[in-house]
Amino acid sequence: MKSMKNSRIIDIQRIVDGDELPNDVQLEAWVNLALSDYQQDAEVVIRIVAESEMLALNSQYRDKPRTTNILSFPFEVPEGVEGIDLLGDLVVCAAVLQQESVAQGKNLHQHWAHIIMHGVLHLLGYDHEEEQEALEMEGKEIELLEHLNINNPYQEN
Repeated sequence: MKSMKNSRIIDIQRIVDGDELPNDVQLEAWVNLALSDYQQDAEVVIRIVAESEMLALNSQYRDKPRTTNILSFPFEVPEGVEGIDLLGDLVVCAAVLQQESVAQGKNLHQHWAHIIMHGVLHLLGYDHEEEQEALEMEGKEIELLEHLNINNPYQEN
C-alpha cells in the first residue's frame, strides 16, 4: 500500500523584516515538525508583525493591552462546510521575541523555533490554561525541540 504524504501550505507574511529573522525555509521546517503527527492536509499562515500591530490584536482579541510574542488564531470550519484545510493563523511579534531572547539569555534562533511550534500546537488544540494541559503541551514542545537539538526552554539557565 502506498503512503501519501499530507499536503502542507505555509503562507508567510512579513510586515517587518530584518537579518535576525528566520528565513522561510526555517519557518516551514518548524511548522512541519510541529505537524508531524497531524495526519491531514494543513494550511497555516504566519504573519510577522511590529509591536503596534501585536498590541492592537492582543487588545482586541484577548483584552490585554500589551504586546505578546505570539497569538494563535485557530480556524473553525463552519458546520456543513468541507474541504477547508486551514488550521489557522500565527501572528508573531519579532521585536518581542528579540527582547525575550536577550532578557532570558536564549539563542534567538532557538527561541523562534520554540515559539513557532508552540503556536502550531495551539492551532492543533493544545492549551496551557490548566496545569495538566500545560504539562502536556510543554512535554510535546520539549519533545519537538529535541529533534532540533534545542534544550528544554522551560529550564532555568
